[in-house]
Amino acid sequence: MRSEQLYIITGSSKGIGLGLVNHLIQNPCIRVIGISRTKTAIEHPNFTEIACDLSDLNSIPAILDRIFPTGTFSRIVLVNNAGTLGKIEYVGALSPKNIAEVFSINTIAPAILINAFVSKYASYQQTERVVINISSGAATKAIDGWAMYSASKAAINAMSQTAKKEAELKGTGIRVFALAPGVVDTDMQATIRKSEEESFSQLKRFREMKAGNLLSNPASVAEKIQYLVEHLADFPEVIQDVRNF
Repeated sequence: MRSEQLYIITGSSKGIGLGLVNHLIQNPCIRVIGISRTKTAIEHPNFTEIACDLSDLNSIPAILDRIFPTGTFSRIVLVNNAGTLGKIEYVGALSPKNIAEVFSINTIAPAILINAFVSKYASYQQTERVVINISSGAATKAIDGWAMYSASKAAINAMSQTAKKEAELKGTGIRVFALAPGVVDTDMQATIRKSEEESFSQLKRFREMKAGNLLSNPASVAEKIQYLVEHLADFPEVIQDVRNF
């Protein structure tokens, strides 16, 4: 009898999250729990959807027991994929509401879920446990108009590195990654291309990338995520980029 794997994916209704769900459910030994504001059209016995708006931080504790079930699994993977670019504006023109929303979705909600994951599964020593936080190349470079997005992703990189160090010190065996997915053809990219040049000097380059068919697709990123999970020994560092493997 084959052991069941469990993947927990936020932002599972579109983009990379949806691509990952569609990829994983092809394997009968993988159970997928998706967390999203909106329901997908997927009907599959190994896929469970949980409705949650991760920008509403107070709603998260009530669903943690459903997100992180007790059971016997060969592998448990949390993919913090849900994210928002926020409004593309220069510092000085940002609204407090936008600042709070970007950090709530991109940093605080993932932090709550990582904390709950470690608390629940630290003792599962016979189970391979992995946390993958979808980060961005913007976490390590200054891109005008993206201050809050870049800062929120830099914060998740730092938390990932700290969580990995703590796992080593405590001997839990939990692996943690912050994974940049590259430039992917998602709704976020469509939003970027609709921005104004006075708020984003690289607008022309991003439009040219789309026109030149230079964007990767969610399905290919999903394959890279699973490859990372299945080849952990090849990835000793926390900060990773799909363009490097």
